[in-house]
Amino acid sequence: MGHNFQEARKLNYYILEKTPERIINEVAAYWRTWVNKNPVDLADLPPEVVRLYKKSLLIVRTQIDRGGAILAANDSDVMLYNRDHYSYMWPRDGALIAEALSLAGYCETVAPFFTFCNNSLTADGYLLHKYNPDGSVGSSWHPWFKDGEAQLPIQEDETALVIYSLWEHYRRHKDLEFVQPLYRSLIKPAADFMTIFINEELGLPMESYDLWEERRGIFTFTACAVYAGLMAAAQFTRIFADEEKASKYELAAATVKNGIMKHLYDNQLGRFLRGIYVSRDGTVIPDKTLESSLYSLFAFGVFPPNDPRVAATMQALADGLWVKTDIGGIARYTGDYYFRKSDDLANVPGNPWFICTLWLAQWQIAVAGNLEDLKHPLEKLKWVVKHAFRSGVLPEQLHPYTGEALSVAPLTWSHGTFIYTVLKYVDKYNSLER
Repeated sequence: MGHNFQEARKLNYYILEKTPERIINEVAAYWRTWVNKNPVDLADLPPEVVRLYKKSLLIVRTQIDRGGAILAANDSDVMLYNRDHYSYMWPRDGALIAEALSLAGYCETVAPFFTFCNNSLTADGYLLHKYNPDGSVGSSWHPWFKDGEAQLPIQEDETALVIYSLWEHYRRHKDLEFVQPLYRSLIKPAADFMTIFINEELGLPMESYDLWEERRGIFTFTACAVYAGLMAAAQFTRIFADEEKASKYELAAATVKNGIMKHLYDNQLGRFLRGIYVSRDGTVIPDKTLESSLYSLFAFGVFPPNDPRVAATMQALADGLWVKTDIGGIARYTGDYYFRKSDDLANVPGNPWFICTLWLAQWQIAVAGNLEDLKHPLEKLKWVVKHAFRSGVLPEQLHPYTGEALSVAPLTWSHGTFIYTVLKYVDKYNSLER
């Protein structure tokens, strides 16, 4: 393809001279080298898991725009369901996928993502719902006004997780010259926003939309992400000798952690809540729905994975969200309506999602005390392989009875979570073996 006849003519001669076979071989050699450039001791993982790990790296790479946008999915079939596509950059998806690629050693691949977020940050220090690959604001159903009152149409976890992911990226690769210009234009403005956007009475982030973009309130996942983002910002401020800001961010993070313990843990249930809603008269209404994203309690460093409250919460999710059919897997939350295929919530709380099943595996990896304990998360990695397409593509979710792929495929987040879980498994296996 060319922009004009002369360019197309030149490219045509190039292909005729070099031959398609040679070009294809060169491309194959490049990507074979790329996917193997960071040798990883893949422990006892079976060949099919290793194969999907490498395919996932390649598939994720196809979803990353040259300008840095990590796209959620490029599958137009979903247009038939909700009249919109997934070819947007959600900062939350992007941040967690960037963390996975960074852990895998592809720092140069994800660095443009943080520059993209830097260029997208609003003057007030927050990121909006989602973006087009060119950096323009994507379509959204989050309103700026509701019931006559102004509100920010954001999911605050998206702002927080970008800062958290950037710190994890720096911690591994120590690219000081890369993060230095981002400190004043991205890290500090975002952290300052997070310190302001707090309900002082509760010590928790103010109301925003949940990670699934479905409801507005104060959610455990969001609070954990904000804690992680503030702690990451504090680490950055110490690198740049800004002790006053470091103390400010750490104090705000401690406030949020106390708020989580005080308002988002239910003593009667013996586990954490999905979230709370604050009515106009100030009444706090708990949301007791079982929610897979509560893995954030340990994943973002708020509590140790073996904290009794975290362990009880994760066990409740394992018991209550497991799909009790031949397909198996973990649902997003009890009563999930998105592409719902069953009203038998006792056995099918929702369709099984790859990322949610892998979140449970991550907790099982984190609390494993011996090699025997790793059998359960290994089974979940094999479950992912079993339900992938023959090509290695992972969809968003599965039909709970037939295993048919539902929604978009590939979902970049599914592949990113698989990469991250594999690397966490390998690290824990090698640690326990030593």
